Amino acid sequence: MSVINYSKWDHIEISDDEDDTHPNIDTPSLFRWRHQARVEKMEQQKKEKEDLQKEKQTNQQKLQAMKQKLKETENQEGMDMAKVKAELQDLEKQEAEFKQKEEELKKKERLTPLNIDTICHDGKSKTIINKSTKKDDKELTDDEKAERQAEFIKKHKSDVKKYGMFSKYDDTQDFLEKNPVLVCEETANYLVLWCIDLEIEEKTSLMEQVAHQTIVMQFILELANHLKVDPRSSVRPFFSRIKMAQKEYLDAFNDELSGFKQRIKTRAKQKIDEAIKEHEEEERQKRLGPGGLDPIEVFETLPDELKECFESKDIGKLQDVILKMPKEDAEYHMKRCVDSGLWVPNAQEKTGIQEEGEAGDGEEETYEEVH
Repeated sequence: MSVINYSKWDHIEISDDEDDTHPNIDTPSLFRWRHQARVEKMEQQKKEKEDLQKEKQTNQQKLQAMKQKLKETENQEGMDMAKVKAELQDLEKQEAEFKQKEEELKKKERLTPLNIDTICHDGKSKTIINKSTKKDDKELTDDEKAERQAEFIKKHKSDVKKYGMFSKYDDTQDFLEKNPVLVCEETANYLVLWCIDLEIEEKTSLMEQVAHQTIVMQFILELANHLKVDPRSSVRPFFSRIKMAQKEYLDAFNDELSGFKQRIKTRAKQKIDEAIKEHEEEERQKRLGPGGLDPIEVFETLPDELKECFESKDIGKLQDVILKMPKEDAEYHMKRCVDSGLWVPNAQEKTGIQEEGEAGDGEEETYEEVH
């Protein structure tokens, strides 16, 4: 068996000795000063190490460039080989010095006593989330999905709407971590429909706010899908990425948000157009005459002479115009007028009304305009 090395615990900058202070000395202040000094010393060592790494990297780049230059110089006449070799030797010497400094820093770190800030560190951490008992979407029928969506919104609608109104990442993250049940497809689905309704109501600013939260939720779900983990465990990783403000990640997020808002506006316009068409069709169905024709459409196709008769409500003039028209045209237009309900045959018999001047005209049928 290997022997455990306890030597690193031999020198620690924290002990009961710190409790042994002069009664006239403010012990808490003393401890704070000591801690501050240790922190500043650690920061100085960290900066020294980072500077060394930068200088070493720069020197390595110069060294590689000089080696390349040396190869090119060997094949060219008139080049000062001695000068190039001298510069190369200087760089190699500096490289050796950097390695020596690096070894000295490592040794210095090993010999540095442990303290309250270095004695403990997070070796490994993980978040354990209970496995979801929900059936996978792929296993559900359309009816089951709709039922699950309705049941979810019935329970959590107010919280989903509250989530949609947050504008700061910190507030959003805190809310989701306190309400992990919201991290699911059902929330994203409701937010999409809410965005469409807001745009239809011409509440564009509010729509854009909710749209932002919709894309946040979709990115969390997409990250979970990519990592093959429960969506609830992807909340913290997502916000860590978005708060780091990496250009590529922010560009992808903003592009998706912009595209989503445009799709919402397009869909809202489509729904408005569909609603208008549906309303117009309902009104049209109400207008249809006994033959199933729309009186407005029929009126628009009538000759101007007949239109004038309808507009003036002059029955005598209408009869004169009909008699002057070719028989086929007259029958065609009168049939359409009857089928659309513009005119009703035998209106006097049906209504019991005897129009003045119509009793002796000898006609078997009379017509009455119907609106």
